[in-house]
Amino acid sequence: MDNIHQTFARNGLIRPRDRRVLGGVCAGLGRRLGIDPWPARLLFVLALMVLPGSQILAYPILWILMPAEENVAYLQPTHPTPPTPPAPPAPPAS
Repeated sequence: MDNIHQTFARNGLIRPRDRRVLGGVCAGLGRRLGIDPWPARLLFVLALMVLPGSQILAYPILWILMPAEENVAYLQPTHPTPPTPPAPPAPPAS
């Protein structure tokens, strides 16, 4: 499941801490699309009217698959710092 959460996080699909109403899915989708959460919610409801039923399934699935913003830090792979090369030897003093 962490691989799925990492993939979503890399693509910017994260449920934010603030501006949530229920699970933060529409707020996360709005953030990813570059729009405010309320227009994203309205688009979600309009899509629900056009294609009834699909969003009722999509919302809980995205709620499970999209990582919460507070969990993203632990999902980020920690890359070990590369070793620093040794300093070149000092020239002999004459």
